[in-house]
Amino acid sequence: MPARRRNRSARSIRARPGVRSTGCGAVSVTAGEAQRLSVHPTTPQARLIERAAQRIAGDGLAICPTDAGYALVWSLNGTAAEERARRLRQLDSRHPFTLFCRSISDASRFARLDDPAFRLLRRLSPGPVTFILPASGQLPNRLKQSARSKRRDIGIRIPEHPVAKALLEACGEVLLSTTLRSPEMDADEAPFLGHEADEVADLWLHAVDVMLDAGHCAPGPTSIIDCTLPAPDVVRQGFQPVHLD
Repeated sequence: MPARRRNRSARSIRARPGVRSTGCGAVSVTAGEAQRLSVHPTTPQARLIERAAQRIAGDGLAICPTDAGYALVWSLNGTAAEERARRLRQLDSRHPFTLFCRSISDASRFARLDDPAFRLLRRLSPGPVTFILPASGQLPNRLKQSARSKRRDIGIRIPEHPVAKALLEACGEVLLSTTLRSPEMDADEAPFLGHEADEVADLWLHAVDVMLDAGHCAPGPTSIIDCTLPAPDVVRQGFQPVHLD
């Protein structure tokens, strides 16, 4: 059972250094503030999940725990939030994002699944694995890009973390996502695993609208399986390795 943490149902943290605790209960969020919501890691409180979902529905940018570290998430139609995520991560316009899905059925709406890909998703999902798949016609054109080639593909992930699953259900739609990294972290020899809530909040909370804080989660990154190749292949082993045999 996860260790109990101090009771803080919600915090408002200004975009500038300094923390202002509001205690338990609802808080009113104004411009220039980010809301940090403390949720149970296995049975997240529905009212707090709904609060985060409302921020996302309003083109907000959120931080959510997953089974491979905390991640930035936003609505599929949240173009303003997407631009904020690009600026925050210092990404160019062709950098691909990952689609968070509730199920294989969700994934099949936005990606084309052949039999080998379907079997892999069924065997390895939900879990800390990203699948690169050919994009379907339902995916918005702005997302049909690849930093690796001219192919039109999309990264698909079905997270297992209870908080991420609850957020997807509350939003009622797929979400776009990217890892919490910066070019400086990529150049650093010490890996940033993105699994400690306080560290994530110190680095990133000032730049988002809401953070679902579930304490420590499993470290990242995910493993990546490229299903656009003639035979699916693991192109990156994550913190939790996968095997196709």
